[in-house]
Amino acid sequence: MRQRPIPLTASALRAPTLACVPWAIMLLCAHVGAQAQSAPGPAPAASQPVADAAQEAPLRLQSSPALKDQRSAQDERKQPTFVLGDRITGRPDLDTVVDGNAELRRSDTILRADRIEYYQPDDIAKARGNVRLNLEGNIYTGTEGQMKLESSEGYLNEPTYQFNKNGAYGQASRIDFIDDKRSVLRNATYTTCTRRPGPSWMPDWIIKASQVQFDNDTETGQAEDVQLRFKDVPLFTLPYLSFPLSDARKSGWLPPSVNTDNTSGVELAVPYYWNIAPNRDATIYTSLLSKRGINIGSEFRYKEAQYDGTARLDVMPSDKLRSSTRWGLTSAHTSSINTGLRAVGDVTLNLALNRVSDDDYWRDFPRASGGLTQRLLANDGTLAWAQGPFSISARALKWQTLQNAGSVIIPPYDRLPQLTARFDQVNWGAAGLDVFAELDATRFRSAESLTLQPNGQRSYALAQVSKPWRLPGFFLTPKLQLHATSYRLDSPLANGNTAASRLVPTASIDSGLIFEREASYLGRSFVQTLEPRALYTYTPFRDQAVLPNYDTGLSDFNFASIYATNSFVGNDRIADSNLLTVGVTSRLLEPNTGAEALRLAYAQRLRLSDQKVTLPGGTPDKTSFSDMLFGGSVNWSPKWSTEAIVQFNPETKRSERSTLSGRYSPGNYRVLSAAYRYTRNQNEQVDFGWQWPLNDLWGDKGQDLGRGAGQGEGRWYSVGRLNYNLQDRKIVDAVLGFEYDAGCWLGRVVFDRVQTTTSTANKRISFQLEFVGFTRLGVGTNPLRTLKDNVPSYQYLREKVTNSPSRLSTYD
Repeated sequence: MRQRPIPLTASALRAPTLACVPWAIMLLCAHVGAQAQSAPGPAPAASQPVADAAQEAPLRLQSSPALKDQRSAQDERKQPTFVLGDRITGRPDLDTVVDGNAELRRSDTILRADRIEYYQPDDIAKARGNVRLNLEGNIYTGTEGQMKLESSEGYLNEPTYQFNKNGAYGQASRIDFIDDKRSVLRNATYTTCTRRPGPSWMPDWIIKASQVQFDNDTETGQAEDVQLRFKDVPLFTLPYLSFPLSDARKSGWLPPSVNTDNTSGVELAVPYYWNIAPNRDATIYTSLLSKRGINIGSEFRYKEAQYDGTARLDVMPSDKLRSSTRWGLTSAHTSSINTGLRAVGDVTLNLALNRVSDDDYWRDFPRASGGLTQRLLANDGTLAWAQGPFSISARALKWQTLQNAGSVIIPPYDRLPQLTARFDQVNWGAAGLDVFAELDATRFRSAESLTLQPNGQRSYALAQVSKPWRLPGFFLTPKLQLHATSYRLDSPLANGNTAASRLVPTASIDSGLIFEREASYLGRSFVQTLEPRALYTYTPFRDQAVLPNYDTGLSDFNFASIYATNSFVGNDRIADSNLLTVGVTSRLLEPNTGAEALRLAYAQRLRLSDQKVTLPGGTPDKTSFSDMLFGGSVNWSPKWSTEAIVQFNPETKRSERSTLSGRYSPGNYRVLSAAYRYTRNQNEQVDFGWQWPLNDLWGDKGQDLGRGAGQGEGRWYSVGRLNYNLQDRKIVDAVLGFEYDAGCWLGRVVFDRVQTTTSTANKRISFQLEFVGFTRLGVGTNPLRTLKDNVPSYQYLREKVTNSPSRLSTYD
């Protein structure tokens, strides 16, 4: 029978008694010896009952404080003090003097010097000559100093220092240690630039200050009478400055940016980040525009257990371009509200606010809006409740439409209000039915002079029931649907009525097969599938030509919509259908992971009778066969991904719409993407995006330091995106940037072009310096935001500027 192993415990790992030898005296040696004497002796031999219990109870590994990364204050006070040196003299329990290669150790404090005098009653160590102090991995050197070991109070004259977390270092005339986390330096310098050999070397950037206070608990530095120099040129002088010592959030100035464009002239932006609380922060932007004046912007973010959101406000008190005050507001809020009623539960509130001061805002501030349509700004609020299969929502949606005398657009309809109730239950009842029901009442309002149809109220009820049968390799889903709609209008329709109604049924059967087989291509094993699918839909004709159209449009023709039962989106038109949609998909799947290496697909509609229902101004669809859809994607290697979709007209034998895209990414900071988009008689465009180290061009491949750490210092990167219209033979939008990583600082210049109208564009050049370990990346810094918003798969060169070393890795 095998013996039961002795569990690992703290007592089992205690060290044996250490002898006091002349060349390595341990103070508190008796304390350590007492610990060793209290350690248990060898475990007694296991008896038979103990062995039987070992077989019944599972063994558990017990944690030990011997390698604990963080120790409590009580554990720190129990640590012994060691001294070493060439010559040691002293009086027991009073003092100890070490001359020559003197060294004193306690816990994470290591003191070395030519001479150390330790006074045990006061717990004070005095050091002279070539002093070197290691406090939790932070290194300080100087000529002389003293330290109270337990409280880490003391001073050091003519010190140099280096921080373990971010590699920052500098020197001073004196440093005073307040405790183990805080210190004050007089006449100090600070930089993160790696020291190079040679007496004439100077760091690329350096801070000089009359006084600097470091707080390693809050990981911040506070400097007085500060001067920042770059390439030995003073950039600015401030009476006070606060900066971070790590990548933790910290209030302070973000990297300033300098822009110049053809509308605003030269723009200097200085953002300030305010870390209000762990769950709240704000960024304030102050910008000076040479052609327009001062712009003040702010972004506020908050996150609580029950709600979160963002709000941004930009104000230009006096815009010289328009001789007026300009402003823009964007806000988003999501919250869960506790009603206090157990039967009701919580309700959800979603708010989205977008407002600007005037109709020309989109043209003069083309980058202010993050929306797809800068001239249509949605102001949306929804209050929703859901419990089980039931849900209810109340919505208010109002659009701000920015009109222009040269190109008037028809504004969408406001929904003031919209009330919706839904019931959605799958596998309901003994029959296993999928049941869906929806009731909706909406008040629509817009400018009748532009929409040319009356405002009014629309109510509809939608009921749907289906029975899915799913078996291995097969599925069949018959479905019945009934759509009832009623209108109450503010003014008469074309037939003179102010009320109208409609009742439309729909029946469909969706079916498919899934075949699988093992296959091998190009030396790789796959699971190959063949997935044919057929959908039959029947909807009888109901004349809807006289009804208003508030929210309905033609569905985009793609692999998702071709299997839909209605060719329109919205609820004002229900297409009459007698359609059979057929398609087939084949895929190659990795047998171990299920990852898709290749996919090929085809789909087409067969129209058994003409479609008569159209949108206003449309013509009935009398084609027997729809356009054919061909699609495919290849992900043969993690480095490569390609996708293509072609809409082919079988009558004209021409492509009506095509999309081809590809992406190559062999590693971090190396990505190339390209896309081609074609729509007959509308547009034909190509789109290129990239981020790539320019040093690759001359054979310098750099280092793979991981995401967010760059590829080594002294490297150039090119980054950009280009959208080109082949029909007009001109650039639509473009972003071109260059970044330089010097190790301790980053430089970037970005050119971007935004099309505002068919004949005009806004062009801007942005410059930015970022000092690693001093100024950090932040939301709203213009060049970075431009690159992140426009370049696919763009990676920051510095996502993490510090590490959190373990105390076990700082042994000196």
